[in-house]
Amino acid sequence: MGKIRVRVKAPFGEIVVEGETAKEILKTLKTMPPQFVNEVGGLISSNLSASTQTKLDGIIELTTEGPIITTREKLTHYESIALILFACDNNTSTAAQIKKLLASSGIRSMVPARLNEMTKRGIVFKPDPAKPDFKLTTQGERWVEDEILEKLRGATA
Repeated sequence: MGKIRVRVKAPFGEIVVEGETAKEILKTLKTMPPQFVNEVGGLISSNLSASTQTKLDGIIELTTEGPIITTREKLTHYESIALILFACDNNTSTAAQIKKLLASSGIRSMVPARLNEMTKRGIVFKPDPAKPDFKLTTQGERWVEDEILEKLRGATA
C-alpha cells in the first residue's frame, strides 16, 4: 500500500502530514501541541510583516492611526488606495478607514467610488458582503509589488 498524505489548510499556508496508515497520521496529528498552528502563523506573519515594512520604507509610515502615505511622488487614487490596503493588517480595511488614512496622507478621494471601480477591475473584493471590509486580491497585491512599488523605488533611486 502507498503512503497517505493529509493536507491541512492553515492561515499561513498548508501543513502536510504523511504516513503509511491512517492511524499513523492521526498519531502524528495528536502529538502536535494545540498552539502549534498559532505559533507557526505568528512566526511567519512577523517575518512577512518585517519584509513588507522594508518594502514600504520611505513610501508608507505605520502610525497608531494606520498606514500613512509619505512619498511625495504623484500617485493615482487607485494606487493610493491599493498602497493603504497593502500596508493594512491582512490587506483589509473599510472605505471609511481608507478615506481617513488618505486624508491624513494629504490625499482627497471619493473612496467608495474608487473601491467600486477597483472591484470591477479585480484589484479588491469584499471577503464578506455583509461587512464593510475591502481586501486586496492576489492580483491587487502583485500590482502593488510589481508595478506601484517598483515605480516608486525607481523614482527615488
